[in-house]
Amino acid sequence: MRGPYDVWAPRPQRVRLSLAGEVLDMVRDDDDWWTPAEPVPDHAASVDYGYLLDDEPDPRPDPRSRRQPDGVHGLSRRDATTYEWQDQAWTGRQLAGSVVYELHVGTFTPEGTLDAATERLDHLLGLGVDFVEVMPVNAFNGPHNWGYDGVGWFAVHEQYGGPDAYRRFVDACHAAGLGVVQDVVHNHLGPSGNYLPLFGPYLKPGRNTWGDLINLDADGSTEVRRYILDNVRMWFEELHVDALRLDAVHALSDTSEVHLLEEMAVETAALSAHLRKPLTLIAESDLNDTRLVTAREAGGHGLDAQWSDDFHHAVHVALSGETAGYYADFEPLEALAKVCERGFFHDGTFSSFRERDHGVPVDTEKMPTWRLVVANQNHDQIGNRARGDRLAEHLDDDQLACAALLTLAGPFTPMLFMGEEWAASTPFQFFTSHPEPELGTATAEGRIAEFEKMGWDPAEVPDPQDVETFHRSRLDWDELTTGRHAVVLECYRRLGRLRRGLPQLTDPSFGSVSCTVDGRLFTLRRGDLLVVVNTGPDGVTLDVGAREVLFETPAGVTLDAGVLAVPGHAGTLLGPDATFC
Repeated sequence: MRGPYDVWAPRPQRVRLSLAGEVLDMVRDDDDWWTPAEPVPDHAASVDYGYLLDDEPDPRPDPRSRRQPDGVHGLSRRDATTYEWQDQAWTGRQLAGSVVYELHVGTFTPEGTLDAATERLDHLLGLGVDFVEVMPVNAFNGPHNWGYDGVGWFAVHEQYGGPDAYRRFVDACHAAGLGVVQDVVHNHLGPSGNYLPLFGPYLKPGRNTWGDLINLDADGSTEVRRYILDNVRMWFEELHVDALRLDAVHALSDTSEVHLLEEMAVETAALSAHLRKPLTLIAESDLNDTRLVTAREAGGHGLDAQWSDDFHHAVHVALSGETAGYYADFEPLEALAKVCERGFFHDGTFSSFRERDHGVPVDTEKMPTWRLVVANQNHDQIGNRARGDRLAEHLDDDQLACAALLTLAGPFTPMLFMGEEWAASTPFQFFTSHPEPELGTATAEGRIAEFEKMGWDPAEVPDPQDVETFHRSRLDWDELTTGRHAVVLECYRRLGRLRRGLPQLTDPSFGSVSCTVDGRLFTLRRGDLLVVVNTGPDGVTLDVGAREVLFETPAGVTLDAGVLAVPGHAGTLLGPDATFC
């Protein structure tokens, strides 16, 4: 059993504990763990501490620090909480059949805190949301950031309220019947405040898109893997989350006999059995390969679900007509039909953007549809556009309602991104607050150069270091009851109620899904329900028999003697045909 101040540090030859103004010697064991040479006084739970490595004059934060009250360069503080959990009756929630809502704590509310987010949970309940997915909250440098530059994986960002505010948030979610998904990043570390390499071989040669590779399979990797696995356990055990969204797992470089993701799945399943509630692992992956969510017994990694960007691309192109870059292959409306019926569009087909074949077919006879988490907007697809512009900037109310209809009445696990449900006018732009001038300049210049190569005017690309870029990205909650915002919000609420009330909309079988394409008219059958979306500008008619209109976009539809008239850019959800009921 490790003590609270024990630290793994194979690299330094000498480690001392700096605690409450005192410097205490530490001794090394055979596994390169250091422990205080003498017992630490009990009062130390409430004071700050760090580690002096060799002859360095400044103490470094604990790699497993639960709190960084003075930022990632400051001393650590033990999370000596007296918080009393109130969620003893919470038995968890399964992902199957659920709706996920993604939010960024810093921009979800004007206050930008976890406690302020707690005050908005009733809004989520009104949408029929089941899980709140929180973008990374681990400690990063500076006051505001997307969170993917974290370096303190075990600490909750202080500006959000720290670990006790996180506990209050989770407790409130559980009291409201909402599960919590925490977005975690284990594939790289941020550029500022990463002291892990001073302690041990946390990194290995090579780089992915975001930075140096995490050492998962070279010398010293056993303890690095344990570090990550213990981080997973912390979120589940100490902070009571229900699921983890694993960022960009395709960037995990691991040649071990048992991949880290499989090891993660094994330990999570064991913990789930012990806690007697569902614990879920959701992977973000660019591979279009369902080996991630295939059972270990069948040769897979055994995760529960994975994101599917192909659905987003197909919906985006069908409604917006944008076909630049990676959208090009999705121009035919048949791409949307293939995604709905077969899970991926690129399932071994040629990707013009990647200039190679991409993806693996989904076994639609064995895999349930809910294992794919989809969205018509998310933080990546909005924030990684040059201006961070949302669909609401380009589509009318009917088209936005069609996007909601395809997402919430489609066959997969739907995820909404904060503000989309009311056509928020605020963008979600890429923002940082690196205190180091040289790092801030490099970040800003790199982003501008990236989009300049794609043909954008550099003047249109917001400076991520400009505080106004962050302020512009905050949601405006005063919009909800006005104009188009209220119209679109009501569409989302109606679809949320229908999804909960109609079992056809949560049927996990690919066999219950079939699509047709006729010009710009798209139909999606969910069992005996029928979704009709007219993606073109001209009105169309369709013989639908003796059906009932359960939902229609704001422009409305006309159903007369079994003939459905759908205006341009409009859609509807129809009930069963009475002839086969």
